[in-house]
Amino acid sequence: MAITVWAGSYEDFFTAIRLDRSKTLQELLDRGFDPNTVDEKGVPALMVAIQSKAKSSAISLMQTGSIKLNATNPNDENALMLAAINNELEIAQLLIQKGAEVHKRGWTPLHYAATKGHIQMMRLLMENDAYLDAESPNGTTPLMMAAQYGTPAAVKLLLEEGADPRIENKLGFPALEFANHSLHPDAQDAKDYIKAFLHSWNQKYPATQLNSPVSE
Repeated sequence: MAITVWAGSYEDFFTAIRLDRSKTLQELLDRGFDPNTVDEKGVPALMVAIQSKAKSSAISLMQTGSIKLNATNPNDENALMLAAINNELEIAQLLIQKGAEVHKRGWTPLHYAATKGHIQMMRLLMENDAYLDAESPNGTTPLMMAAQYGTPAAVKLLLEEGADPRIENKLGFPALEFANHSLHPDAQDAKDYIKAFLHSWNQKYPATQLNSPVSE
């Protein structure tokens, strides 16, 4: 529906979302306002709600029958990715229940959850078939993101669930190299986990091991 049809309702719609005025939002939706409307930056309404931590508004939008759960913003992020990085567990659960794509091409919700070390969110995604070794456009995996930006606990969880520590990104860097650049106070723990799992993987699959020497 064209924005011009609604005149000031466009501004009212996004103001209601950002301030989490769910009653006002619901009134607009009941009048037929398109829940998939994008803001002035091209961000879908549902993603605006998640970014604004407007939980009630996000739920109201998701409950509309015409909501496009997998719509992306100009950065190719979807609603589940934003819920993952912001650790909005209830929103993520509802998105998944309603059919949101857990494993998208490129950057994924698991990459985002691992970046922040959100353990419960990571478990939720993995329980719903998130691909552990998903590669971003530059070959980065969730394990690499957890190793540099997340937490040792996130690294440990991914490794225990089967993430391959030998994979290298397009620059030839494995997860251990990412861990070497981590600023986390317990980064050594992450390095130790990766080294231990590297040893295990190389013993179990010696014929297929990748070029990822265990170094300090």
